[in-house]
Amino acid sequence: MRKHLPFLSVFSGTLLLATTSFAQADNNFAYAITDGTNQTNGWMQLRVLNMGTGTYSGPLINGMATEQLAFDAFTKKKYVAGAPVNQMGYPEQPAFSSGVAALAFDQKNGRIWYTPMFIDQLRYIDMKTQQVFYVTVPFTGRPVKSTDQGNIVTRMVIASDGNGYAMTNDGSQLIRFSTGKKPVITDLGRIADDQSNKEISIHSSCSSYGGDMIADDDGNLYVFSARNQVFRINTETKIATHLGMVSGLPNGFSINGAAVNAENKIVVASAAASASLFTVDPKSWKASPLQVNGTLWHTSDLANGNLLVSGNKKETAPIELMRSKPVTITENNQVSIFPNPVTDHQFVIRFGQLDAGSYTVQVTDVMGRQVLQQQVNTSGMNHVQSISLSKAIARGVYLVKVLDVNGNSTYQSKIVVQ
Repeated sequence: MRKHLPFLSVFSGTLLLATTSFAQADNNFAYAITDGTNQTNGWMQLRVLNMGTGTYSGPLINGMATEQLAFDAFTKKKYVAGAPVNQMGYPEQPAFSSGVAALAFDQKNGRIWYTPMFIDQLRYIDMKTQQVFYVTVPFTGRPVKSTDQGNIVTRMVIASDGNGYAMTNDGSQLIRFSTGKKPVITDLGRIADDQSNKEISIHSSCSSYGGDMIADDDGNLYVFSARNQVFRINTETKIATHLGMVSGLPNGFSINGAAVNAENKIVVASAAASASLFTVDPKSWKASPLQVNGTLWHTSDLANGNLLVSGNKKETAPIELMRSKPVTITENNQVSIFPNPVTDHQFVIRFGQLDAGSYTVQVTDVMGRQVLQQQVNTSGMNHVQSISLSKAIARGVYLVKVLDVNGNSTYQSKIVVQ
């Protein structure tokens, strides 16, 4: 969530969550909204965070690119803004205009849903085509200049029922949206405090604004506020129960992004100056540092398809129902490449189901001439590697091959460099 929002909290409550031994190695990733170079251009870049290695990818999408076309989600026609800027002074056309602090990954449809902070509109990115779609109806329906921040959405997630849920900063609205071809938005109304919450209210700007939201496999949502407080919300009753505060975080750390990792723990990230990564144990709500490899980006939100395994479900559900898999952009489920077409001469390779080891990435043009060869040492399944192409190569179609240590081809696909 946005770093200047004066509110985030986590927890040290008594919620009992089952430990599991599920094999979830291919689900240890999350999409992240981060700042840009030198932390100067707001929360407008989409990256992939490998939660196992603490590694951020290069930018998949620059949300402020003015050449990025947007389409109406219903008509699929090019979106035309009604005015150059909205009432808050932000243009509607750039995909992440005004910054993004609410993000949800829809694994079933291969979409990333989000809403800009100061534009009251639900949007999504189709990860297969890299196209951006605007759901052309008001999302909260509140006045644009709402003084109570009731029109600012800072928490969003895809829940176990397959629907998306979003929450306004003040907790005055829990909004549900369907994720099919024609999204339906339903205002579920105001969140109510559990009687046990006492002085910690879901509606308090001092403790409960900002942050992020995850979901479990039993119909509950978990709000991590920017003041590091944690609430559990039942989607049927719309009652928020305060669970406590996350312990073990340094002074100045605000939880702005949260996502469930492959070990059924919660990785939290911050947009604050003291930004770092931590792993939170849901049995104790205690945070432990997660080592960061490479550049640490200030992060306003995290999203993936993993559900927190609560241990409350009596039936033994297949792991696929508990944990979603990253969207596969190409035909091969061992390796995926995105974005494709390639922008800014950079793309990301995710080694989904390939074992740890040494691989060689080769890129050749249509004449078979090699333009890049790079060795990649993977740490295991779901390893994410950024590949940078020379700025001098021409636009066009190129072939990407991944070779194992013996020189055997394990994957190949065409990419388009724009």
